[in-house]
This record gives sequence, structure tokens and C-alpha cells, in this order.
Amino acid sequence: MADPRAPSNLPPLALHVPEPQFRPGDAVDFASFDRGEAGAVARPDTAEKADALRTLPYALIRVLDDEGKAQGPWNPRLDADRLRAMLRHMALTRAFDERMYRAQRQGKTSFYMKCTGEEATSVGAAHALDHDDMCFPSYRQQGLLIARDWPIGDMMCQIYSNSGDRLKGRQMPIMYSARDAGFFSISGNLATQYPQAVGFAMASAAKGDSRIAASWVGEGSTAEGDFHSACTFASVYRAPVILNVINNQWAISSFSGFAGAEATTFAARAIGYGIAGLRVDGNDILAVYAATLWAAERARGNHGPTLIEHFTYRAEGHSTSDDPSKYRSAEERGKWPLGDPVARLKQHLIALGEWDDARHEAMDKELAEYVRDEGRKAEALGTLHDGLSQPFTTMFEDIFEEQPWHLKEQSEQMQAERKAAGI
Repeated sequence: MADPRAPSNLPPLALHVPEPQFRPGDAVDFASFDRGEAGAVARPDTAEKADALRTLPYALIRVLDDEGKAQGPWNPRLDADRLRAMLRHMALTRAFDERMYRAQRQGKTSFYMKCTGEEATSVGAAHALDHDDMCFPSYRQQGLLIARDWPIGDMMCQIYSNSGDRLKGRQMPIMYSARDAGFFSISGNLATQYPQAVGFAMASAAKGDSRIAASWVGEGSTAEGDFHSACTFASVYRAPVILNVINNQWAISSFSGFAGAEATTFAARAIGYGIAGLRVDGNDILAVYAATLWAAERARGNHGPTLIEHFTYRAEGHSTSDDPSKYRSAEERGKWPLGDPVARLKQHLIALGEWDDARHEAMDKELAEYVRDEGRKAEALGTLHDGLSQPFTTMFEDIFEEQPWHLKEQSEQMQAERKAAGI
């Protein structure tokens, strides 16, 4: 029965349900996407007040134009050796991903996640940060470790949870931890690394240290409470931290609109917290480098945190457990208007006269062989086929600095029972 108090001349209320532009089978056309001009966005002083930076979250910082030339005030003017190193690190990250993806398909590990198309967001940042700055990554930042020259064989052993795994099989594959590389343990719980990074940054400032922190989450994780708690603390205490949002357009099967992308940019969330916000072409490694360097200088100068949205595209599935053909058009990857980060940096180096197709092909071949050889060494220490690689006693270790009596007792009891059972 209708409510007699309800006005009869108003339309019924309706919910808006976000819907992506393209679904499987759709023709893809990004003609309406406004990339802006490379070099068109102004670069403010790193000490500028946050309330004077309100236009930046709505622009798109780009350095490389369509011909591969660096343009504008954000051009970091890196020398050719640094550019070649960045290209090599992105290519190595891609070769590593390909090898580990095939290993999962062969049943050598249970799970893997590629970062194809997103390599610039981690490699560019790693080159802009100091080596002892602390990184709090999500699960597609393997490029951070690779750019910091962490051994890929060690990463492979973690993926296989074999006898060479420093983490002793306690983390699911790809959730690396490398304290010596300033790489905090990856967690499967979304956005937890944000408050951890802010806490580290606050502690560093409280101690009068010089190390800053940087953290990464996907755009979907900005809907988590930890994201907002971290932004509040970062704002209130002006924590020396860089908060990166990797907007790759898709979660495992839902597009960025469900995290709020239809209403505004993710960089614009910085405005409500009174912190600096930048929106960057995430497939332009020079733009990523420049924005990260700006944010790092801002943090080191005690001018507060920066939220950086990296506008990029997840070219592959969310993980080896995902089939993106079920929810998005197969044409999207090839027609993405910001291109491929590896191809764009290659084009830039060629335009400078510092690279060519033959050298690039030779590099790819060399890296593929290197990854293959490291893979064989790691597989010799065990894969998923080989079962448990760590002693059972390790389940009682590494929790306390000194093992308490009751854990020693339980460990001894377990060993006695296994021996009695002939295991």
C-alpha cells in the first residue's frame, strides 16, 4: 500500500550501478579519452602549500609525446645510461613474469601475478627513490626489487616455497619480503601497507632520520578503511610518505568505477585530506620518475605527504586464477591510448640516438636466457611437485627472539610423535 505521506509528483528513487565502457565482444574506441598534451602540466615548487595544488589531481602529467620526445617542466633530463638501466629493469621484470607465468601453468607453483603494462610504476619509482627509503608494496611491485638489483633467483625460490626460500614457505607465492632491499613483506590483505608506511614515516621523522616511506595499492583498495586511516594520519602529522595508487582500470573482475572512478580521479582524494595530489601517466616512466622525485623531495623537506595516482592499464589477467576475457573486451589492451611503457622508453632512447632495434632484440634474448638459467637453479631446489621443502620444526621458529619453553616442548613432542609414526 502506498504511503499517503509520500509526494505524488516526484520520480521514484533509483540507484546508479557503474558499468565499464566495453564488455567482451565490444569494439573498443578510446577517442573520448583526454590524454592532454605531453609537457603541458606545470611543475610547482615542492614546498608549495597543498591548497595551491588543487588543479594537479585533475590533470595528467606526461613527459613523453607520441614521437618519444621528452617535453615540458617535468622532464627529469636523465642521462642515457640511466635511461638504458630503466629500460633493462622493465624488460627484465617482463621476462621474469613470463617465465614464472609458464612455471605456474606447468604446475611448478600454485599462483602467480604478472605486472605486464605496469612496469614503469615500480621501476620508475625505484630509480627516483633513495636505496634506503622503505617501500611498502602491493603484489605487482616486483619491479621494485628487480630495479634494486635483488637476485631474481631468490624471488623464484620464494615463489616455489622450496629449500632455498628464505621465508621458509610461510608466504604464498609472490609475497616477497626483503629487508636488505627496503622491501616490506607483501600482504594479501588489501591496503594494510598504507598505514604501515605512514607509521614507518612517522617513526623516521620522530627519530630525526632521513629515510622516507613509499607505499602502493590498487585503485580498488582505496575503498578500504586502511586507505582513509592512513591518509588522515599522513595529513595530520605531515608524514614523509608517498602514497601511490595504481589505477590499472580493473580489479579481478570489476572495473574502477566501483571504487569511485566515475565521480572523480583517485588523485583528487588527496584534496579532502589537505595533502598534495598528482595524477601521472603510469605508462610513461619519465613521468613516474619525475613525480616520485618531486614527492620525495617534498617529503624530505618536511612539506608533507603526496598521493600519486598512476593512470595505467592491467594488460594481463588479475592473476593466474583469472580469465579477463569473461569481463572485458579483448581489444582493450591493444588500443589503450597510453601505449606500452617498455615500447615508449625504447622509442625515446632511439630518438636520442642511444638505442636501436638490434640492441633491444639482443637485450631481450640475453635477459630471457638469464631468467631461464636462474629458473633452472631455483627449480633444482624444489617446486610444488616436490612437496614440503622445509622441516616441520620451522613452524615453531622465528616468532619470538628467544623461543619460549612451551614452544620448545611442543616441537619436541611433535618430533617424537612423527618418529614413532615412522614419518
